[in-house]
Amino acid sequence: MSSLTLRLAVLAAGLMLSGCMETANYEATNSSAFKPRDKELLAKVRYENVQPGESYRRAIVEYHRKEAPGSIVVDSDNHYLYLVQNDGKAIRYGITVGEEAMAWSGIAKIGSMAEWPPWHPTKSEIERLGVPTFVAPGPDNPMGSRALYLYSGGKDTLFRIHGTNQPEYIGQSISSGCIRMTNEDVIDLYNRVKMGTIVVVLAPHHGDTPLGSGSQMALGGGTTSIGPVTQ
Repeated sequence: MSSLTLRLAVLAAGLMLSGCMETANYEATNSSAFKPRDKELLAKVRYENVQPGESYRRAIVEYHRKEAPGSIVVDSDNHYLYLVQNDGKAIRYGITVGEEAMAWSGIAKIGSMAEWPPWHPTKSEIERLGVPTFVAPGPDNPMGSRALYLYSGGKDTLFRIHGTNQPEYIGQSISSGCIRMTNEDVIDLYNRVKMGTIVVVLAPHHGDTPLGSGSQMALGGGTTSIGPVTQ
């Protein structure tokens, strides 16, 4: 193979790979959207407020799945939460998800929303983690700055999308099943959604990128590709 032919082959391969890559426009945190209480409490955190790795920072990305604009899609495999937008776009957030044994999948709705919520650990969390039965709201509360409570069939699933006092774990699977976001990102998401918003959590080992050729329609036309919410 001549050097010219080799260079052309390498260039063609590079172009093919670039066509598969997801382009992302990263967004800086807009602190002007924070309420006075947000600014006050975020200034008092005692944990190290580390930034997630670049690939887990909030970004606007191309989105080729079929969920309706306004819905939330959680890809636990890849540690991303997507808020679907119009025109084939989504806002992508990095998340912490549950360990595999505690993971869940299904379709739910936002049934309640809270700012700087208290933490009421479940009985199993109290037994397993040795935590108190109640933790008051505050900058170091594990629930963080916002909580979206997920309901299915009109009942609380006990799973939440919420903030965290451990931002260093964004991109990992260590939680008790809930979906954690940085406190800044969950404030941003909270301001964009409403009661009744549909939340689709893809089953473990079924996650894909929005550009994946094997993407299935997880929500639409009354048909789903995933099962009911489980605890």
